[in-house]
Amino acid sequence: MTKSVAIIGARGMPVGKIQSPPDAPFQIVEHEILAQLVASAVGESGVGKEMIDALVFSEPHVYTRQKYFSTFMTSYLGLSCHGAVMEVLGNGMTGGLAIDRAADEIRLGRARVALALGVNMETATPATVHMNITLRATGDVDFHSPAGFTPISWYAMDATRYMHEYGATRAEFAAVAVKNRRHAAMNPLAQFRGPLNIEDVLASRPIVDPLTLLDVPPRSDGAVCIVLACEEVARELGRPYVRMRARGSYHEGVHQVSDRPNDMIAFNAAATASQSAYADGKISAADVNVSEIYAPCTIVEILVTEALGLAPRGGGARAAVAGETALGGRIPVNTSGGCQSRGHPARLTPLYNALELFEQLTDRAGDRQVKNAELGLMTCELGNYNAALVHILERMS
Repeated sequence: MTKSVAIIGARGMPVGKIQSPPDAPFQIVEHEILAQLVASAVGESGVGKEMIDALVFSEPHVYTRQKYFSTFMTSYLGLSCHGAVMEVLGNGMTGGLAIDRAADEIRLGRARVALALGVNMETATPATVHMNITLRATGDVDFHSPAGFTPISWYAMDATRYMHEYGATRAEFAAVAVKNRRHAAMNPLAQFRGPLNIEDVLASRPIVDPLTLLDVPPRSDGAVCIVLACEEVARELGRPYVRMRARGSYHEGVHQVSDRPNDMIAFNAAATASQSAYADGKISAADVNVSEIYAPCTIVEILVTEALGLAPRGGGARAAVAGETALGGRIPVNTSGGCQSRGHPARLTPLYNALELFEQLTDRAGDRQVKNAELGLMTCELGNYNAALVHILERMS
């Protein structure tokens, strides 16, 4: 009843400002954008549409006019399925759950080919409207939401604590943003590709101290389609593919910021989930060649690299400054440009991470290609990394 799962195709649209204002004379329609990506990704994979038996969507934002999006989209594509046709939602983990659930349909023998896909439109929605919805979606209605305790506030507290514990500086945080912008400059899907230096990051306007505008993610629109198949199908196609080698997950029973004493910068869920994934794949952190991390802010990338064992505890900031997490370094992290520069259509970010690893592990990443990459790791999260989902992908000839 358990089959090995492969990724055989992946396409995404350039991240940026795509959503139409309500009063625009011409409207960008989500299902039309996504249909084009599905056709492109499935065509690239080499399978026929009759082989697709499951579609798992990241639930689109409330701003999407078409409701019950999954069944509408399946109809629009002209597909009929024996497996699941559904939407999933888990805030920052949404795209990762879509991949997980699509893979489950294959593992259980319900589908030979499944799609994990979605569209995220939000940039034309007023910031006040979006923030109010975000606070209700991510916060605790008894405390976080009434207090206006935003997600960036959690991460700013992490940054302050990390500076206190390890003597890190704002310039070291800025080094992460600069590194990610260098990577994004080579990624045609990235939202921001222009030059950036440490001084630019430090001089950008404050958001929540000590984080500035260029430490945090932009609002972003995007769309992605990942084509998964049982490994037998992938082999029959005779093309390079990526195998889903291992996974791990953990929810520590906390909603956003813990109300119990804890080590707030240990990111215990990411550490626990990654250890499960390493054990599942019979590997260690040292075997990973490239990593795409769900890290909305610069401090989050630093803390997650430490939790995953890609950098020593307290050494994540120094690793970024030393170039260890850059292309050509010991363990390249966020070769796509990460959330700050590739962009952060939040419900799709894990799908964009999977797309980047698919391109890296099939030698399609162009100038940002990590040489001889065999194993890639991707993460996604809930809250202040109070839950984490880790996938390890493997190059297959």
